[in-house]
Amino acid sequence: MSVVRLQEIVKDYGSYRALDSVTCEIGEGVTGLLGPNGAGKSTLIKVLMGLVRITKGTGEVLGIPLASDHRAIRARIGYMAEDDCYIPGLTGVEMVQFAARLSGIPPIEALRRAHEILDFCGAEQERYREVDGYSTGMRQKLKFAQSIVHDPDLMILDEPTAGLDPEERKQMLNRIRVLSQRAGKAVLISTHILPDVQEICDSVVILARGRVRLTQGLDMLKRPSSPTYYLRGSGPMEEFLARARQAGIEPQLDEQGVVRLPNVDASNVEQVWSWALETGLGVRSLAPARNTLEAVFMEAIRDSREPAQGDES
Repeated sequence: MSVVRLQEIVKDYGSYRALDSVTCEIGEGVTGLLGPNGAGKSTLIKVLMGLVRITKGTGEVLGIPLASDHRAIRARIGYMAEDDCYIPGLTGVEMVQFAARLSGIPPIEALRRAHEILDFCGAEQERYREVDGYSTGMRQKLKFAQSIVHDPDLMILDEPTAGLDPEERKQMLNRIRVLSQRAGKAVLISTHILPDVQEICDSVVILARGRVRLTQGLDMLKRPSSPTYYLRGSGPMEEFLARARQAGIEPQLDEQGVVRLPNVDASNVEQVWSWALETGLGVRSLAPARNTLEAVFMEAIRDSREPAQGDES
């Protein structure tokens, strides 16, 4: 099911075109929004939340047309901003309660939800301290709690793991995973941290120069253009390579002793095992080739150039 549908979206700021004919669909699960600085990610988020008026195009968020009820769209979105946004002098629980009140939740219920969400976020006793004294990790927890306290259908998270240490990063990604898989929340994560995307996302949208360069499921992205397996083995390697050539495969042996077997996939990989058995080769590992997300990302933005003006990210 599509959560977001965009068709030929254009957004101009004067003479600067931030989004250029953006067409894509974002489905359920966790989607990574990737792109270099100036790609248009921030503008796209503003468009989805109805914070800027599009120049051209059509679209809908959660079944609501972009051009109709912006408040109805925002009421169903939980947004975690990259920058800190808090009221000096308030405690953590008061800030989360305030976010709930802004969503129309009555005071007592807002306080109950604030405590419930802060429990989920692991805030412990820090919730009673003023936010001014919070560490980066605690402020990220607080922003995350504020974004989900009203039980949104779509979560938009801007750099949710920025500034976190490895343990805090792991915990944040786990919370996002729980909300997506167990609570059925759709999640859009805008980030520069590609390992986070690889760990948690089901699909990605890559922007560059205001255009969608690629949108696809992560599993499909990692597959090479042609099926390939890599083998490590010990024993009569030359005999094994000769046997593969007899079968019409052109294996390639690198300096580390790894054999690349093109045109081998799950349907015919059993032949590789039989060749190893015939030649007496000991197979230490045999695995399908996978593209790295970094390689996919760099290829997708290869033809893009730095924006001539502005620093819209």
